[in-house]
Amino acid sequence: MSQNLYIASTHPRSGKSVIILGLMEWLTQQKQHIGLFRPIVQSHDVDPVIDLIYQRYNLEPSRELSYGCTLDEARDLIANDRINELLKLIIGKFKDLEEQCGRVLCVGTDFGYSMSAMEFDFNADVANNLGCQIIPVINARGLDLASTQDAIYSTHTSLKERRCEIRATIINRAHKNSFQSLKNKLEQWNQDHSNPVYALPDDSVLDKPAVGDITQALGAYQLLGCPEDLLRATTGYKIAAMELPHYLDHLEDANLIVTPGDRSDIILGSISAHHASTYPQISCLLLSGGLEPAPQVRQLLSGLAESPIPVFSVETDTFDTAMAVSQVKARLSADNPRKIAVALELMETHVDLARITDEGAVGKPRRVTPLIFEYELIRRAKTLRQHIVLPEGSDDRILRAAEILLLRDVVDLTILGNPVKITSRARALGIKLERASIVDPMDSEWRQEFADSYFSLRQHKGISEQMAMDTIGDVSYFGTMMVLQGYADGMVSGAIHTTQHTIRPSFEVIKTRPGAKLVSSVFLMCMPDRVLVYGDCAVNPNPDADELADIALASAETACSFGITPRVAMLSYSTGDSGKGSEVEKVRQATLIARGRAPDLKLDGPIQYDAAIDPEVAASKLPDSEVAGQATVFIFPDLNTGNNTYKAVQRSTGAVAIGPVLQGLNRPVNDLSRGCSVTDIVNTVAITAIQAQQVKVIEPDH
Repeated sequence: MSQNLYIASTHPRSGKSVIILGLMEWLTQQKQHIGLFRPIVQSHDVDPVIDLIYQRYNLEPSRELSYGCTLDEARDLIANDRINELLKLIIGKFKDLEEQCGRVLCVGTDFGYSMSAMEFDFNADVANNLGCQIIPVINARGLDLASTQDAIYSTHTSLKERRCEIRATIINRAHKNSFQSLKNKLEQWNQDHSNPVYALPDDSVLDKPAVGDITQALGAYQLLGCPEDLLRATTGYKIAAMELPHYLDHLEDANLIVTPGDRSDIILGSISAHHASTYPQISCLLLSGGLEPAPQVRQLLSGLAESPIPVFSVETDTFDTAMAVSQVKARLSADNPRKIAVALELMETHVDLARITDEGAVGKPRRVTPLIFEYELIRRAKTLRQHIVLPEGSDDRILRAAEILLLRDVVDLTILGNPVKITSRARALGIKLERASIVDPMDSEWRQEFADSYFSLRQHKGISEQMAMDTIGDVSYFGTMMVLQGYADGMVSGAIHTTQHTIRPSFEVIKTRPGAKLVSSVFLMCMPDRVLVYGDCAVNPNPDADELADIALASAETACSFGITPRVAMLSYSTGDSGKGSEVEKVRQATLIARGRAPDLKLDGPIQYDAAIDPEVAASKLPDSEVAGQATVFIFPDLNTGNNTYKAVQRSTGAVAIGPVLQGLNRPVNDLSRGCSVTDIVNTVAITAIQAQQVKVIEPDH
């Protein structure tokens, strides 16, 4: 999968537009299909960065896909403590864009918002949730060499604490006097580190707004000049309130002059000074008060072959005009080739663009946060709509989750229970379930069919026809028979029933798929920056070596099916050859069996948990392992260890535990924790739908 990049400023006025322009220019030259994305924009219609990139590169994706939401929408969600909804909105828009592009460059927010004190943290969180490597941009203006180095250190520390993956760091607007010394120090850093740091010198052309930037911001009307005058650079502004002789003493090159429109002396003196080699050349005259020059002056100006300087008029008075000019910031625009050329030259000269955009240089797996994992589950479940049965219609959480699933068009649903009671409860909760099918097992037209089928399958166990009819009245058995008979593609239960009650019917009638020796389970552990797979933590109390190998292979397959690269750690209380005992030998034997069945799978054991997950511990305990320090699938030696560990991790880290997800069955049936949330139910239904999709790929006639 392509590696997306997120450019984020550490402080205001960092000049990140220069960086995004340089990256976009390089990648388009490499014939890559690029998209641009901003999490928050000022308004739907105007955003300088989006305007620049879309105009210059004629990007194909709709401009509506280039941002997550507006500032007003973001403020409303943040004010109402709905930050997760804001992140989900941004993720959804980003994913829509990502599907159309080979790679996406993201540009963080602008530090112009009321939440600017938390803005860098917000951008770091967004980068993580979008699965992007981050490129922090540090504004070094006003910083000496030591302060710049401190800024680099503090930025890296902050991002690492947030588990961000830094692709590169760019120091912008470094002082020219210390630039070469800074660059020399960074060259040594870049030889020793995989996340390089580059510096760009301060540049006056990029730092100051052009005439067009100012006049557009003020809504000025051009009296004299041509369109190209808008590209003129400015070095500052002055108010011309003195008499002409004193005014001339204060002229500086490329100044924008603000003066009332009736000051004929200033207007004529400025034009004369422009032609004189003894005075600096100003960039523009801005006439205030809505006043135009006297008729004689206009006649004089109109007789010139060409206007030496552009002249604009605004309605505001001199003071308000000067204040408005002072607020205009420099920007890059597609119609200013001068600034574009300067920006590209800076990037190409001082930044190794090939290195920081090389996808082959990306050594770490793409990080997956709980939000992005949840989004991927929903997206995948919707690609081939499945029918899921929910047996526990008497639980409010099930009803709320059902509404969400239907509103998002994730699956078709059958809810089991008394239709009158369920409908009444839904109305009381303000929930709409019109699109769900509500079935009462006690009087369903399918009850006899299911009872006959169950009797046929279980009569060898001494089940009578009446016992079969009574059994099918149980919601877990009825839902399981719906799956077996093809009326549903999968079942999710367990919110109010035990795991045994939920999965026993599937053991009896659905049974294991070909090649699976037993039914086992995994929890998908959504950590802040990744998703891990824990198995078996719910079904098999004390598997032997052969069964443990089967659990490992099934768990690796489950991980792969949900986009997690399987690196399997066979856990024990010792690592490698360091320990002895029957439990260690069981894990060692299971490792050998699993390797024999799947020689290409990255799998190692026995290994302790710390060596499996921590690269530093792995380096000392198992340095040559492809799994140690980077495991994604953790196989526990028994249920006691696995169940306690997943709950300890869940409670101590705040991880979201999705599951148990059953594996090895012919048809998908999944269990819920009795303490599950509505989100847990939604996610588990999505997982079940994805498993059902995979069954249909294997058995297309099902």
